Amino acid sequence: MQVVNWLPRTELPFAAPSRPELLQALEPFEPFDASGEEAAAPVAVVKPAAEAAVRPSERVKIEVPRPSTAPKPVAAADDTPAPVAKAPVVPPPRFALQLLRAGRCLVLVELPTGERFQARDPAYLLLKDMLRAAGLPDSPQIVGEPVRWPLLVRGNMDQGPDAARDFVQGFVSARLEDEPCVCLWLIGLPAVRFAGEANAEAWYRELQVEGLGSVWALPGLELLMEEPQRKADVWQAMRRLMARWKTTDE
Repeated sequence: MQVVNWLPRTELPFAAPSRPELLQALEPFEPFDASGEEAAAPVAVVKPAAEAAVRPSERVKIEVPRPSTAPKPVAAADDTPAPVAKAPVVPPPRFALQLLRAGRCLVLVELPTGERFQARDPAYLLLKDMLRAAGLPDSPQIVGEPVRWPLLVRGNMDQGPDAARDFVQGFVSARLEDEPCVCLWLIGLPAVRFAGEANAEAWYRELQVEGLGSVWALPGLELLMEEPQRKADVWQAMRRLMARWKTTDE
């Protein structure tokens, strides 16, 4: 049957492995040549066998990163200037002062209600009593409009404590240039603070303020009404200073 090779379709168990060269087809041969002579024995031409199975790829080496022993570069100093913290915004002080003239004295007094004195106001009646006890006219003359601070409700103008002090002192100084006085009464903490540059510890004392001369610091009229015992301290201090504004013929 001229069957040269036979190979199974499936791989048989325990069978020897197939040889690839047996699968190659043989060149056809002729038993006799053209002259009638027997041809030479056919030589099977075998194609080169398939290359050997590829070797299993070598295991790939995985490089595990190791910690570097080189020193880490020091980050360059940031030349960006640090943000400057803004100073807290201080709300402007709020007060109302009225300047009065009584004989040879000027009186800068805090307005308890923020409005001008009325004839029957208890605070104004107390002020009249104090002027009378000091030997001064008890109907003082109003000098200028009340000084109310802050000046503006809106705006970017500085209205802090320093600006308030400069304004009050400038206002009083201008009135002193019009007509000098021998003593300036400062009644109420705003008057003492922003004209006399002092605080409550200076009450009942005489101070010297540059540009304003001799000033006398006193508690506010409302505080004197709420704490009547303070009137005795006012009277004692008044007796020491009375000679300043009293004339020799009085």
